[in-house]
Amino acid sequence: MIFEILAIGLIVSAVLALFLDEIVYSVAALSGVFVFTAIIYLLNGAIFAAIFQFVVGIGTLAVLFLSGEMLGEKPSRKFSPLRTAGLIGAGFLLSLPAIFLSVSTPSPVGSGVALSDALWNLRGVDVLLQGLLILTIALGIIIVLYERRKK
Repeated sequence: MIFEILAIGLIVSAVLALFLDEIVYSVAALSGVFVFTAIIYLLNGAIFAAIFQFVVGIGTLAVLFLSGEMLGEKPSRKFSPLRTAGLIGAGFLLSLPAIFLSVSTPSPVGSGVALSDALWNLRGVDVLLQGLLILTIALGIIIVLYERRKK
């Protein structure tokens, strides 16, 4: 039951991070994604992967908060609680398959590989892509700061 609740929180946070207009709120929702992912890793026995996910998330969020406040434009629309409630509802609807369908977690008995081993030994491409994503975000922020300084 706890994994279903974490799946709902993860998907709702991701939807809010994508579709909220205010940059600071969007980055705060993204922090929820990092925290829920770290908790899922922790509950599956991958303690070091959970710590790594949490630390990378903190560093990324610090950069995004600072750049969002410095570079972000204030939205012209006012805050709409109805739109936010709709986004939360959409995220909840997207998480319904995780609740009603049987989603199995990797078992060390059935596959011969523990989740913690799989996260460190079999996720080379995923870790590389996360690093490239963070590098791309940092380069984008540097370019925007350079263009603002030029003006």
